[in-house]
Amino acid sequence: MARCRKEAAGWEGDEGQCDSGIESLRSLPGGRDAPAGVEPPVPAEEPPEEKRPGEEPPAEERLDSSYGSGALPEALPRLPPACGTEEPPPVAKGLSRRQLEALNFVSEDGDTLVHLAIIHCAPDVALFCIAHLPTEMLETQNDLFQTPLHLAVYLEQPVVVEALMRKGVNLGLQDRNGNTPLHLACEQQCLYCAQQLLQGTAEPPEHHQDLQLQNWQGLACLHISTLKGNIEMMSLLLQSGANIDVQEGTSGKTPLHLAVECCNRRAVQFLLLNGAYVDAQMYNGCTPLHLAVCHRDAAIASILSHSGADTLLRNMENETAQDLADGNDDLLALLPFDDLKISGKPVVCSELRAQQD
Repeated sequence: MARCRKEAAGWEGDEGQCDSGIESLRSLPGGRDAPAGVEPPVPAEEPPEEKRPGEEPPAEERLDSSYGSGALPEALPRLPPACGTEEPPPVAKGLSRRQLEALNFVSEDGDTLVHLAIIHCAPDVALFCIAHLPTEMLETQNDLFQTPLHLAVYLEQPVVVEALMRKGVNLGLQDRNGNTPLHLACEQQCLYCAQQLLQGTAEPPEHHQDLQLQNWQGLACLHISTLKGNIEMMSLLLQSGANIDVQEGTSGKTPLHLAVECCNRRAVQFLLLNGAYVDAQMYNGCTPLHLAVCHRDAAIASILSHSGADTLLRNMENETAQDLADGNDDLLALLPFDDLKISGKPVVCSELRAQQD
């Protein structure tokens, strides 16, 4: 069977253990508590199964969402058939009590049957569960705080993404790294999944995307797509209302700062053409031009200069871009020495020539 899990750095704990400390989930018989709003059914008593001659006891399998931990089973078991007539009427149409118990299964790692169906590339099982489970159960977060939607996006299963969105699941839930499903779509560069997530079909309205929401690294979706250099994803986010000058949470860099740091000339031009503020300052006062000069990138420094970048803005070290370019003739040629001041205000040469004329 083809493996559907992906290795994700930072998504596993020590020795493959992934314990987030959640105690809000209940496994149905006898484990943790089930999610709120889902009443655990009472399993029907069954006679013990007889061991066939020569049959070996089944080996224990670990089914969890920690990619790469444990062996994958060959296939998920089918839902059990309906029981006898003496069983109480099923709560959902066409489902027996035992089938409902299977649907409400929660593993020791907090994974529901929907999580496991997505991980093991069983979309039919996932879609069946989505159709019969309430929205609250579909928003269950496992021990890594991943919802089924996180996994469907990460493993690029757009059919499952669409089914979950039709049920109105919360799009803003964050995993243990602070990533929403849209963050993961940007990280995986899955444009189609991002388009689905940005369609705004989820209800209620408070579950719509917050495009400025940052993960625990301080990155919004536009920061991630800029770091990836994915112009199509950046364009999609901007069309959907992302703030082009959003500052990341650790140092205050805008997407333009990040594009300059990545020496991505195309991304720099794209952001400037779409209205990025050329003189945006980080928390330490550095502008994109400061960064371009520090990287000795004359091409990007030229683009910023021709876009109106102020060469006299000072950072917290009281340095201008000209100061940082000292000794580099290529950069100094791009930065005219317009450092004359009148009453403490800089006056550029063009203004002086206008006054002389």
